[in-house]
Amino acid sequence: MLRVALPNKGRLADATRELFADAGLEVRGRGERALTASLGGEFEALFVRAQDVTEFVADGVADAGVTGWDLVAESDRPVEHLLDLEFGYCRLVVAARDDSGIHTVADLPTDAATPHRVATSFPRITRRFFAEAGRAVDVVPVSGAAEVAPHLGIADIVVDLTSTGSTLKVNGLREVATILDSSARLITATGRDPGNQGVAGPLDELVAALASVLRARGQRYLMANVPRAALDRVKQILPGLNGPTVIDILNGGELVAVHAVVPAASVYRTIAALKALQATGILVTRIERLMP
Repeated sequence: MLRVALPNKGRLADATRELFADAGLEVRGRGERALTASLGGEFEALFVRAQDVTEFVADGVADAGVTGWDLVAESDRPVEHLLDLEFGYCRLVVAARDDSGIHTVADLPTDAATPHRVATSFPRITRRFFAEAGRAVDVVPVSGAAEVAPHLGIADIVVDLTSTGSTLKVNGLREVATILDSSARLITATGRDPGNQGVAGPLDELVAALASVLRARGQRYLMANVPRAALDRVKQILPGLNGPTVIDILNGGELVAVHAVVPAASVYRTIAALKALQATGILVTRIERLMP
């Protein structure tokens, strides 16, 4: 049984459950407060706090886990990411008050006798970042709401997560530098043995299942009947993954059927271009999974 540590609540938890369900690994728990649940087949979910997922994976309690890359980096545990799950996007940034006169990290002192105080819930990352930048700071660990620290006199600057930067602006803060970009990741312990099929086999299957769903998102499957004489121009419109699939139509005369995977964002342009070539019977459908 492959054990996968999943966030037990919050936006990461909701998006994770949706992705796993789309991959055919729907959570089959006994209730919302259940600590474990079947994911079907040989997979079992362990529900823990997002900030504890890395510990469970690194300690071998779970074979894999889903959590934010910012939490992985802060934990400093020996894990590696297998797959970017493409949700939970945010950035860990350095921010200072608009009236502080600090515009870049270079504006901070190098003299350890006059360090600036930095409020953050990511003390390890923060210390490492400023040490590498050669800047003297005193790190003030806080649990959440770091953006209010400069206004309360707790710290001069903050290191905090942001998605759009709007919360920082509302609190009179200006971004100074980006430390790292984060998103939800599927992780496993560093140094897992690829030859150990007891874990590696199901784990590789999990990666493939989730990746197939992610690959399909933002793509559509398009089918149309087009004049055989226009195939050269159709191939320019429908490059697909390896070019369109062309199928003869029974009693179709001069028409052939073409099938291709196209980007959802530009499908309306594709349809218009096909219509200009006298295409008929155009059908566009969603794709559940897409394997390379």
